[in-house]
Parts: sequence; C-alpha cells; structure tokens
Amino acid sequence: MKARVMRASRLRLGQWALLLAVLALWQLASRDAQFVFFLGEPVQVAGRIWSWFLPWGVAPNALFPEGLAGNADIYRHLGTTLLETVLAFGIGTVLGLAAGLWLALAPTASAILDPYLKAANAMPRVILAPIFAMWFGLGIWSKVALAVTLVFFIVFFNVYQGVREVSPVLLANARMLGANQKQLLRTVYLPSATAWVFSSLHTSVGLAFVGAVVGEYLGSARGVGYLIQQAEGTFDVNTVFAGIVVLTFFALLLDGLVGTIERRLMTWQPRQGETEKL
Repeated sequence: MKARVMRASRLRLGQWALLLAVLALWQLASRDAQFVFFLGEPVQVAGRIWSWFLPWGVAPNALFPEGLAGNADIYRHLGTTLLETVLAFGIGTVLGLAAGLWLALAPTASAILDPYLKAANAMPRVILAPIFAMWFGLGIWSKVALAVTLVFFIVFFNVYQGVREVSPVLLANARMLGANQKQLLRTVYLPSATAWVFSSLHTSVGLAFVGAVVGEYLGSARGVGYLIQQAEGTFDVNTVFAGIVVLTFFALLLDGLVGTIERRLMTWQPRQGETEKL
C-alpha cells in the first residue's frame, strides 16, 4: 500500500513538473513579439481568467500595466455552455444506449440499418450546425442537437459492440438456468456492455463540449464559444486561450464525475494494481 501511494505521488509530481515546464517555456518564448501575437502569453491568459471570475477586475500593476476589466458575465456565458453540454451528453448517451441495445438484440433491423448508420457516422456532422440553427433557432437547442449527434454514435457503437461481444457460453448457461429475455438483458447484456459504455462516456464528454462550443461559434449571442469567436475577431489571442483553458477545466471536471460514477458501479472490476499482482 505504501509503495503504491509513493508511486502515485511520484506520478502526480511528474505531471505537475511537465505542466510547469511547458508554461515556463511558453512564457520565455512569449518574449518574442511574433510568437506572442500568435500564441499569447500565459501570464496574460491567467490574468484574463482571473478578471472573468472576479467582477472587480485587476488594477494596473507590473504584470498587467493596463489592468484587466472585470467581467461578471462569464457566469452567464459559462452557464449556457455547461447547460448545452450536460443536456447533449445526457440525451446522446440515453439515445445511444437504447439504440445500441435494440440493434444488438435485433439482427434483422441491424442488417437493414447498417449502411445508413455507417453513412451517418461518416458524415462530417459539423456541417449540420446551420441546418439545426434553421430548425431550432439560435438558442441552446440548436447547439444541443449538434452535440447530440457527436455523442450518440460514440455511445451507440460501443454499446452495440459490447452486447455483441457477450460470450455465447455465458448466454447458453443463463438460458439453461431458465433466464428469459428480460432477465438476460438485466443480468448478462447490460453488465457486459457497462464497461464499453463508460469507455465511450469519457470520449463523449469532450465531444459534447465540442458540439456546444462549435454551435456557439457559428451562431450565438451567448456562451464561451461566443466569447472565443468575439476574441478571434479582434485578434485577442489571450482571451481565446483563456476560453480554451476554462472549457478544458470544466471538461475535466465532468470527466472526473463520470470516472467517479464508473468506480462506484464497476466495483466488481479489478483495478490496475490488483491486475498487476495477478
């Protein structure tokens, strides 16, 4: 146990050291005027984030000679983006889970729909953003619809594959014990697909944010994607990177929540350390 804790501590230390090294190199490189125009300056990016979440801003000082105006509207923009992301993540996951289970257990329907599903998955779904904007308007639902199309297929194909990978021997044994289709679904198919589902959810978190932000970027008056789009229009690269950092932070929080739920529900699955001992 002690060795495992020490190994985890060294791993965290190495991760933080890598992050600090990258930031230090970025700060040194930002002394070049051409570099700072394209990639900004980490101190200024941090100051922009600071001013967003502190309405009173930052007074002029050595680091920020011009000061930083406060902007309490970040909570409104961030709330919109998070709402779109959570809605898309939930709707896309439920639809993907339901469709994956249905088609995995219905071979005829799966064979009929297979080419259409592959075509829909191969289509660059970002081009649907203007169509969703016409259908649902410029509110949150056009962004949710776009993000759902990104989340759905990730979950669908993982659930579909997870159910199809169920051992025939396990199914035969369950049927010999008298299990009906509902019991097979609850005790065999769903547990088998659970690991595949959570694997897909970690990817879907990022895609839900992508769909929401791209939708805001293409047409919106609110959201972090809208702030990034406005900053790009004025060549304010520091604000662009600040928006990216904020989105990444909250994406990691949502991914961590998914990981916590996964650990609670997958207690039967051996952890990495236990597997290494075996």
